Amino acid sequence: MNRTRLLPLLLAVSASLAFAQTPATPTSDGISSARMLARDKVLASDEFEGRAPGTPGEEKTVAYLVSEFKKMGLEPGNPDGTYLQAVPLVGITSKPTLSFNIGGKPMEMTPINDFVGPTSRVVSHVAVKDSDVVFVGYGVVAPEYNWDDYKGVDVRGKTIVMLINDPPVIDPKTGELDPKVFGGKAMTYYGRWMYKFEIAAAKGAAACLIVHETGPAAYPFAVIVGSQGRENFTLRSANGNADHVAMEGWLTIDAAQRLFTATGHDFATLKRAAVSRDFHPVPLGTTASFSIDTTLRNVDSKNVVARLTGSDPKLRNEYVVYTAHWDHLGRNPALAGDQIFNGADDNASGTAMLLEVAQALASAPAAQRPKRTVLILSVTAEEKGLLGSRYYAHNPLYPLTKTVANINTDGANYYGPTRDVKIIGLGASTIDDIATDIAKGQGRYIIPDPTPEKGSYYRSDHFEFAKVGVPSFYPKRGVDYVDRPAGWGLKFEAEYDLKNYHKVTDEVQPDWTFAGGAQDAKFLVELIRRIANGDTWPEWRPGNEFKARRDAMMAAAKQ
Repeated sequence: MNRTRLLPLLLAVSASLAFAQTPATPTSDGISSARMLARDKVLASDEFEGRAPGTPGEEKTVAYLVSEFKKMGLEPGNPDGTYLQAVPLVGITSKPTLSFNIGGKPMEMTPINDFVGPTSRVVSHVAVKDSDVVFVGYGVVAPEYNWDDYKGVDVRGKTIVMLINDPPVIDPKTGELDPKVFGGKAMTYYGRWMYKFEIAAAKGAAACLIVHETGPAAYPFAVIVGSQGRENFTLRSANGNADHVAMEGWLTIDAAQRLFTATGHDFATLKRAAVSRDFHPVPLGTTASFSIDTTLRNVDSKNVVARLTGSDPKLRNEYVVYTAHWDHLGRNPALAGDQIFNGADDNASGTAMLLEVAQALASAPAAQRPKRTVLILSVTAEEKGLLGSRYYAHNPLYPLTKTVANINTDGANYYGPTRDVKIIGLGASTIDDIATDIAKGQGRYIIPDPTPEKGSYYRSDHFEFAKVGVPSFYPKRGVDYVDRPAGWGLKFEAEYDLKNYHKVTDEVQPDWTFAGGAQDAKFLVELIRRIANGDTWPEWRPGNEFKARRDAMMAAAKQ
């Protein structure tokens, strides 16, 4: 950030906060629901332009966060004496074309209506002509499940078409999804689009096209258009992502069905066949040609990090990292009417929660100061593929071998109190035990993710910490609301996903109070304190997919 611009930005942000705030009456532990609401209003205001990385909205957001951390008396979190960690990104705006050759005649696909086809390669132009098209089922290679959707076919240089999510394998005895294969109802990493593009690249494919379906994805194709059909970001790399597939795309279900029918195949039949270990890739008897013109720009984005140094001289060099992403989708000038994706829920509310928890920890009496150091880390580019947290995880400011745990907030409860606390990935680590005890003390209970098929564990910043081995914990607002009828919470979540998720309608509403957010902030403050003061470190449960990475990391540190 240009430091000459920092003061005017801070003044503007301070003025916005003063205008937005309502009188805040903190509870005895310093938590204020009114303050959280006021901060959400600031972060989700039109003035912040949707908080996209590399825009004036980023500059205002970063300045605001730095200002708030300073007011709390938190120290700069970067050892260089600043509150900032530079995250080097490349912005890529893709303009794709795509057509299939059907019996010598082109079948043109229309961008947005039929497909979205960005590239993550850092080049000005990508072109592939007459690439054989192969249907590879769900595109999964999972040795632990004896599953290989690529068996017997070399897809190098080819365009592969695959289905969204994990293979939904049915247990013949129960007629339900088999929990022993791909997690049953719960999505595994194999079902995430990131994995599908990664395995496609590892197999040498030219392009990967995922067939989007609203039901399995849990969001409509408009979400793909809104997030992927505009400028996207990648971390800068030495090879410019030359090892990625040239097109990382999605087809609408209608476009996929037209393609399969035109090539003499029945989409529904092949989809059923793909839910089997015996499935073999199916050449569609057509070729794909595509091109992508790109507009590139280097973006020097920022993670914002503050530090509350631990009170125990022996433990202060061990760290609990508390994260929430500050970014959202910015603005889209191509839209008629409202063009700003304010992201009031996602994730202005979570950032407001992060600030409230940080303030409660910083303002507590000296006797309540955590023994270990707490890092308050607000990361960039979550919406672009968890890039800010990924960058920190691979370029940590403090050793991962000294990082005790990561706690992550993405979205907050801006309505009333709940009787429950929802844990995404419940059962992953011993942090669950601490959380269960704290919830009990609040008169609440713990529930697992009621919609594990959405794969939420793999969709927020804690996942990047988990991938490198750090025990990570992802609580969400509950669904059993004290002041709402039974079932209201689940209905609200479903309606939000359908109507507001990644849309310009994600704005602060008149009935938001953050009374439930205050309840959850108390939960998080106590959780962070107990982890920071504990005699033992949190651990992954035996059998967890990330335990081996943590074990290897700690073993190497002892050598």
